[in-house]
Amino acid sequence: MRRITRSRATTGTTKPVAFGSLAAATALVLTGCSGGGGDGGGAAQPAPSDEEVTLEMSWWGDDARAALFADVIDAFEDEHPNITVEETPVGAPDDLFNRLATDFAAGGDTAPDVFALGGAKPQEYGELGALLDLAEVSDQLDTSKYPDFSLTNALVDDTLYGLPTGGNATAAFVNTDIFEEAGVDVPAEGWTWDDLIEAANAIGSKGLENDGGQPIYGVDLRIQDILGTYAGQVSEVGMYDWDGQLGVDADDVAGWYEIEKQLLDGGGLPDPSVVTANWQLPPDQQPFTLGQAAITFGYSNLMSAYAGAGNVEMLLPPTSTDISGVALLPSAFWSINAASEHPAEAAMLVDWFLHEPAALELIKDTRGVPFNPDALAIVQPTLEGPSKIAADYVDVVLDEGVVAPPQPAGGAIMNELSQRMESDVLFGRATPQDAAQKWIDELGAALQ
Repeated sequence: MRRITRSRATTGTTKPVAFGSLAAATALVLTGCSGGGGDGGGAAQPAPSDEEVTLEMSWWGDDARAALFADVIDAFEDEHPNITVEETPVGAPDDLFNRLATDFAAGGDTAPDVFALGGAKPQEYGELGALLDLAEVSDQLDTSKYPDFSLTNALVDDTLYGLPTGGNATAAFVNTDIFEEAGVDVPAEGWTWDDLIEAANAIGSKGLENDGGQPIYGVDLRIQDILGTYAGQVSEVGMYDWDGQLGVDADDVAGWYEIEKQLLDGGGLPDPSVVTANWQLPPDQQPFTLGQAAITFGYSNLMSAYAGAGNVEMLLPPTSTDISGVALLPSAFWSINAASEHPAEAAMLVDWFLHEPAALELIKDTRGVPFNPDALAIVQPTLEGPSKIAADYVDVVLDEGVVAPPQPAGGAIMNELSQRMESDVLFGRATPQDAAQKWIDELGAALQ
């Protein structure tokens, strides 16, 4: 396993790391490309209007992402002066998903024209007829150069309902400053979950405080950021199998909740009320970013946000098996409202975000390393500092990671269910085994 390092004390430089280019990523992108949506399927294409058009666009993320996307949209409006884009960003994915659920239940007329989706949401809303078939706007939005694996979660019966913003992989982030202050050895290559528990409990029990006088935890944990990777380590296929059913059993899931209980009992985790309050925090407000935790888990594109915490290293997550469990996954999808009055212009906006060189030079890899090879060729030379480190980590995953079956539509409840059962375990309302069995029962029923 290779370690990736970022030092806050430097400006655009990194400690020496033995990484090559993104050639492996490029090779992956250039194979298995899908033609879905590329020719419009012979359907009549809507034409852009010369009249004044207003589009609404929604996504989730912190204030920095909102400011970045505002710049991208300003450039789009300069290029298309008859189109005005109303920006409605939210802090967390569930904030947007909850709004969309209400909008689509009412017919979709009040939903944004263009919005971000994640996980199984493109399939879920695609099946409901809420999303535009991208083949209908192929004149404005070419999908033909995307690799098949990157589109899986947006395909329903060979109909494509979204395009990925880019690829990320789950990583462990380690603040070496905190490890050194606590007198605990920084994790070595090939670390296990027992190693993490021992280190996190030692640090969390020290009574350390950050510069603002806030307590320092061993682990800043959001279960939704790591459970899928853990499932990939302990199961032959991961969270789900290729038939859309569960790939884990109750013992597998109980193993994770037992890790959390050991962290709580040993001082590595903060009070359960803190853990549950942190479930939906944007990156800039998370304890790790504020120098309040030694370890956290998240997607690789968070390196830029997390690097501000101090000297931060990226590692493959711990594993107690021979499998990393880490998969290269789309970080999000851009989809279009099927009820949009301006589908052509909406497709132009998505195309701008994903394929326009001026936009790509602004966005870079903040939404993942691009899967489209033409976009990758534009972004790759611009990466430096934390962004390059994150992209190099994706290169590691291409060498050592796994291919995960896609999340089926019924899997949309997985994050909420995992959090609810986590709460029961941490607050002592259920044993890890009982919580795991309930997790299996509820998610298994949803997949039916």
